[in-house]
Amino acid sequence: MASSYTTQITAGPEHIDVLGHVNNAVWVQWMEQVATDHWMRDADPEHVAAYVWVVTRHEIDYRGNVREGETVTARTSIPEGPRGARFDRFIEFVGPDGKVKVASRSTWAIIDKATGRILRVPAEVAANFVD
Repeated sequence: MASSYTTQITAGPEHIDVLGHVNNAVWVQWMEQVATDHWMRDADPEHVAAYVWVVTRHEIDYRGNVREGETVTARTSIPEGPRGARFDRFIEFVGPDGKVKVASRSTWAIIDKATGRILRVPAEVAANFVD
């Protein structure tokens, strides 16, 4: 299975703030959507049924603006294995000009749906995602 995921997102009018570009809060929503889409595409269906992920930390660099109608390419990867219950995910959003508009590093923790408790990331879960 692939260890990275790429998709495209087009900014609609609902994503735009008073300055005429994608709002910072929207970038965070897009980061969650890209991570979720990657999980749903590459995870074993049994793992999707058993676990859920939550963000424990975001680091975000806003480097440029995207306006309504522009499409960004989102690329995400998980370059290192988990540390206990957590791992870091990197996402870059590249604009139509080829420049990185937003870059992020987020820490995610795995939760067992049945118990609601954080647990160590099982090796078989991590295997489909780590470069």
